[in-house]
Amino acid sequence: MTVARTHCVCLIGVTGHVVDVEADVGSGVAGTHLIGMLDTALSEARDRVRSAVVNSRHAWPDARITVSLFPASLPKRGSMFDLAIAVALLAAAGIVPRQRVAPLFFLGELGLDGSVRPVRGVLPAVLAAVAAGARTVVVPAGNAAEAGLVPDVTVVPVRALADLVGWLRAGDPGGPPRSDGVPADGGTGSGQGSGAGAPDGPDGWDGPGPPDEPDGRGGADRPGGEGSAGTAPDLSDVAGQPFARRALEICAAGGHNLWMLGAPGTGKTMLAERLPTLLPALERDQALEVTAIHSVAGTLPADRPMLTRPPFMAPHHTATIAAVIGGGSGTIQPGAVSLAHGGVLFLDEAPEFAMSVLDALRQPLESGRVTVSRSLGSVTFPARFMLVLAANPCPCAQPSRPGEPCRCSPSARRRYLARLSGPLLDRVDVKVTLVRATRRELLADRRFIEPSRTVAERVLLARERAAKRFAGRPWRRNAEVPTGALHTDYRLSAKVMSPLLRCLDNGVLSARGLDRVLRVAWTLADLKDGGRPRAEEVNAALGLWLGEER
Repeated sequence: MTVARTHCVCLIGVTGHVVDVEADVGSGVAGTHLIGMLDTALSEARDRVRSAVVNSRHAWPDARITVSLFPASLPKRGSMFDLAIAVALLAAAGIVPRQRVAPLFFLGELGLDGSVRPVRGVLPAVLAAVAAGARTVVVPAGNAAEAGLVPDVTVVPVRALADLVGWLRAGDPGGPPRSDGVPADGGTGSGQGSGAGAPDGPDGWDGPGPPDEPDGRGGADRPGGEGSAGTAPDLSDVAGQPFARRALEICAAGGHNLWMLGAPGTGKTMLAERLPTLLPALERDQALEVTAIHSVAGTLPADRPMLTRPPFMAPHHTATIAAVIGGGSGTIQPGAVSLAHGGVLFLDEAPEFAMSVLDALRQPLESGRVTVSRSLGSVTFPARFMLVLAANPCPCAQPSRPGEPCRCSPSARRRYLARLSGPLLDRVDVKVTLVRATRRELLADRRFIEPSRTVAERVLLARERAAKRFAGRPWRRNAEVPTGALHTDYRLSAKVMSPLLRCLDNGVLSARGLDRVLRVAWTLADLKDGGRPRAEEVNAALGLWLGEER
C-alpha cells in the first residue's frame, strides 16, 4: 500500500481550478482523515465514500487513511470530489491500478449505494480539466451530454462505482463502463462525448444549435424561433403599439437597454417577453459561457445540455441584492444579472424593486461583469445583458379619465418614478411611453403587424453589418463599442453631431448619454443600409434616448 494520486476540479464562480487528490493507506490507528481546506459537505465525504465502497462489494482498508486535496490553500466546496476521493483511496489500497487513475479526472457525487450522481458545474469543470491537459474525464452519466460539449477530450460516463472499478481493472481505455440494462453512454450515443475521435453528425455535433436538422440548427434556433409553433410568444401578438415594436427591434439589433412607461394593459410585459424571439442564436463560444453559468447555478434544463438561445430572466420585484446580483452564504452563486448574460434581464414594475437593487445594476451595465466579495474571497461572474425596465406612471396605476381621474398627487408620481435613479436611467439607451390604444387604432395597426421571424431577419442582417464593421475587434454589438472608438474610429461629422452637441451644452445630455445616443444612431444606420449615421438617424436616436417620438 502506498500513495495514489488522481485529479478533480474545484469551481470558484464559473472558473475551474485543478485539484490533485492524493490518498495514503498506511500504518497507524484506523481512521479516515480528509485535509485541504474543506467545507462541511466535503468533510462528510468520508461517510459517503465508505458506504459507497462497501456497498460496491469492496473491502474497506483497516488502516489509517489520509486523503489530501492540493492545493491546500484553495477553498473546496461541494460533493463533486466524492468520486475522485473514492478512486484515489481504492488505488492506494491496491484495488485498482495506480497508473490507470493517475492521468484521469473524476467528477461526481457518490450515493450510499455506490451510485454516481450528477453534480452542478460539470461544463466549466471539464473546460478547466482540458485547459490543464486532460485527455479523459470520468463524469456521472447524467452529466455526460453536458461534458460532451467540450472538444478534444474523451468523456467516460459512469452510473455506479462498481462499474467504474471494473473498467479501471480491465485496463481498456476505449470502452466506457457498462451497467446492466442501462446504456453506458448516458444518451450520447458514442460514450465519448465530443472528444477527439468522436463521430461526426449528431453524436459529435459541433454546431451552434441542437443537431435535429442537417445544418446543425434546430427550429428553435433560427431567427425568431422559440419552440413549437402555436405556443411560443410572437411579436405579432402585440397590436396598437407600432412605436414600441420599432423600439424593440432597435434594441435587439444593437443590444441596447430599454425603458417602457405606460398604464397597465398597454403591452409592456408582452413586448419584453417577445424580445428574445428577435435575437439571433448564441455563437458557440457565447453558448458555452452561458451554459457554464447555468450549470453552476443548477438551472440547466435536463433535456438541453447546451443553451443556444439568449436567456430571459424576469425576477420578482421582491428579489434581494443577492438574488439579482449574486451571492449567498457559503458558496457564492450567480444572480439574475449573470443568468441573463447574453440575453435579457426584465424588471417588471421596476419602481417596486428596492432602490439598492436597482442601483446595484449600474456597475454590471457598464462593465459587463459583476464581482461579489465575501470574507473568504471574491468571485467574478459575466453579466453582459440587455436591461428592460417596465413601469406604471404612478402608484395607483389607474388611467386618468374625465369621469375618474387618477388619485395620485404630482408629488406622489414624482416620488414613485424617482425610485429609478438618474444614473440608472442615464444608462438606458431607449425610452418609450406607451398609451392605451383605441379600438380604431387596434384595427388599423393589424395591417402593419409583422411576426417575430420577419423582424428577426432584419435584426440578424443589422448585426451582420455591425460584425463586418467590427472585424478584428472584440465587440459584437453597437452597445459594446467603447467611448474611445466612438470618437475616433467611428467619429461623425460636425454637421451630423450638431444637435447632440447643443443638447450637451444645454445639459440635456450627459457625456455618457451622448455616447449612448451615438451607439443607437449606428444601430439605426445598420437597420437601414449599413452606412454611416446621417442627421436623420442621429435625430431619431436622440428622440429615443429622450423618450420622444421623432
